[in-house]
Amino acid sequence: MKKVLLGALAFVILFVFGVWLANASWRAAAPTGEPVFVAHRGVHQIFDRDGIENDTCTAERIYPPRHALLENTIPSMQAAFAAGAQIVELDVHPTTDGQFAVFHDWTIDCRTAGTGETRSHTMAYLKTLDIGFGYTADGGETYPLRGTGTGAMPSLDDVLSAIPDGRFIVNFKSNDATEADRLASLVAANPQWRDALWGAYGGDAPTLRAAALLPGLTVWTRRGLVDCLGSYIGYGWTGIMPEACTNTAIMVPINIAPFLWGWPNLFIERFTNAGTTIILTGPFGAGDTGTAGIDDIETLAQVPAGFPGLIWTNVIEQIGPKARND
Repeated sequence: MKKVLLGALAFVILFVFGVWLANASWRAAAPTGEPVFVAHRGVHQIFDRDGIENDTCTAERIYPPRHALLENTIPSMQAAFAAGAQIVELDVHPTTDGQFAVFHDWTIDCRTAGTGETRSHTMAYLKTLDIGFGYTADGGETYPLRGTGTGAMPSLDDVLSAIPDGRFIVNFKSNDATEADRLASLVAANPQWRDALWGAYGGDAPTLRAAALLPGLTVWTRRGLVDCLGSYIGYGWTGIMPEACTNTAIMVPINIAPFLWGWPNLFIERFTNAGTTIILTGPFGAGDTGTAGIDDIETLAQVPAGFPGLIWTNVIEQIGPKARND
């Protein structure tokens, strides 16, 4: 019996060593690319992200402003590109007059003096609102940005006209597939804007339909992320690439990355060969239901040298200049 147990133990040790060896990072050459920086919402007011939920009014928990820029506005996007972003993420809602409003929140109650779902209004009405109305850093004692955002909510047409050389990721805020039809119609009427639309994500239905209607659009879905990472963790150690991880994009929290088979060199090689773009985000599990970013120099330093994918940040005005100077 003792010999049997020793034999079994030896087999387990050899198996674990073999798995480790087959997935060692150094089995692939170090990457030699350059990262692409994605500015989430452009340059915007940052806020305490601890414990926020999908319906939290983030405008009511901003830190004392260091600038006057408001998220999802044309000036904020222009500032993001100037700071070093190659792509800007923006949020869209269909309006009752056939346009897309570029605005994050499901309702206008938090940031403006208006009420109701964003999509229940016309673009003409939304342009009358002050989107800086609800921002406060001291629990409502003062509203330092009130009056600065009147007329600042743009339509997607406005953004693409004002920044024709920019590249953008569209975040569909609903699961309505017809939003993709509207986006495709916008591109059909304005083919000069096709190259500006780099990618899309959000609701699975509009995201997947947008991919079908706009060939070459880089898309990813929540279900796709779960299927890819779950499968890769489950059997990626074999070297077999899960189908869910091919020809797509994958968001990888930087604190989870070191636990993925082959990180960094072999992981990057496998996903690159599979036609998949890696998007590094901030740490997972910080009490935040939103998308955390690479938002400080210490976290930026964890990005592998030569990383060829995308780096997601909420503070491109800080991260972009640092990356350029390194």
